[in-house]
Amino acid sequence: MNVIVVGCGRFGAELASRLYRQGHQVAVIDQVAAAFDNLHADFRGRIVEGDVLAQDMLRRAGIEQADGLAAVTSSDTLNAVVGHIARTVYHVPNVVVRNYGPRWRALHEAFGLQLISSTSWGAQRIEEMLYHADFRTVFSAGNGEVEVYEIRVPASWRGRRVSELMPSGQCTVVALTRAGRAMLPDCDATLEPDDIVHLSATLEGIQKVHGWLQEA
Repeated sequence: MNVIVVGCGRFGAELASRLYRQGHQVAVIDQVAAAFDNLHADFRGRIVEGDVLAQDMLRRAGIEQADGLAAVTSSDTLNAVVGHIARTVYHVPNVVVRNYGPRWRALHEAFGLQLISSTSWGAQRIEEMLYHADFRTVFSAGNGEVEVYEIRVPASWRGRRVSELMPSGQCTVVALTRAGRAMLPDCDATLEPDDIVHLSATLEGIQKVHGWLQEA
């Protein structure tokens, strides 16, 4: 996949480096040469220095062959304009823009752009974690017959196995996050205090899990 990343701050550099490591052809645009120092040492994609709105700058980055473009600068207006140009002028099939300031979100929505609001999402996520709730529903399927729950592992469950959170046929562990890094654990993986477990369960299944955690 050919991808253009507009903006090489820490956010853009991380995105470009991740895409490159996955084997994609990546071009990064930024008007400040020092910004490219944010890229990981192993990045070998294209680097294009200059104003993204200058004539032919997007062409120099290969936009006419691009499969996707991510506009992730710290300027919401620039992200919106670049995203709009990429989609309507060059017909890039997949365009995603970053919403940097929450008050500018309506601008991206007015352009009908697919957006990621890292600031709003991050603040909401931290707020939820500060509530210290043992259980939180993060997804509901059908009419609620099956839901995905987020659970923080208590200290009393140190060393217990993931399989102990899975009543037969009623609950399945989806992911385990430890120190901010998510993984797909096997049933024999052991738990640590403050691990975050996402599990898919029926109402009966989650009630059993809740009971086990309370009894521990």
